[in-house]
Amino acid sequence: MSNSLIYMEMSVERSMHPDWLSNAYLIADGPGGTAVFVDSGAPLEPLFEAVDRHGLTVTHLLTTHADHDHIAGDAEIQERYGCPIVKGDLETGGLRIEALPTPGHKDDHLAFVFNGELCCTGDVLFKDAVGGGDFGQIKRSVMEVLMQLPQEMRVLPGHTDETTIGREWEENPFVRVWRGAQPEGTEPCRIGGEDATLIVWSPDYDGKGKAWVRFDDGRDAIVGGSRVEREG
Repeated sequence: MSNSLIYMEMSVERSMHPDWLSNAYLIADGPGGTAVFVDSGAPLEPLFEAVDRHGLTVTHLLTTHADHDHIAGDAEIQERYGCPIVKGDLETGGLRIEALPTPGHKDDHLAFVFNGELCCTGDVLFKDAVGGGDFGQIKRSVMEVLMQLPQEMRVLPGHTDETTIGREWEENPFVRVWRGAQPEGTEPCRIGGEDATLIVWSPDYDGKGKAWVRFDDGRDAIVGGSRVEREG
């Protein structure tokens, strides 16, 4: 699956893996210009075709984190274009890219902001959900880093549909509770046989849901919905 979106002068091509639902992006500064890949865990041929169709010069491959569903095609891209992998700030052609440390899902996780207009958030922020991992780090990365970006900024997540910072501020269930716009949930549940309270339930990109739970000893965790045993 692939689709093309235009932001100002930049162009964005997206490919999504049919099973992993992971995105790979090709972002360029305009037709006939400079382009970079962001992550590679999706069918790459549509993006290679876009490079040829628009006469682009690929200079770099950016990786948000090293899970297999985001780096599976790294070798193919490097073999084809001879471009280095970058995990940091970058200026290339008309692209100004700021790498934002956003740990939580992975210690070295990065989000990439392009020309102050769009952000590739990897597996930390999705439409209606956040990534799993270290609870405190995820909360800080979302609230103290990503939610401080302009409300109109487009968000290109590591899986499925795009969104905006403003939409997630208003509608993401995790963000709404973290900023005090709605109260914590109180529903009892069980996780792997342990008693817990369901603080937040949200949709997730895979359709199975994502939950913030608090165990009886006070630990907070973000877990996949399939792990949550709900009463009734």
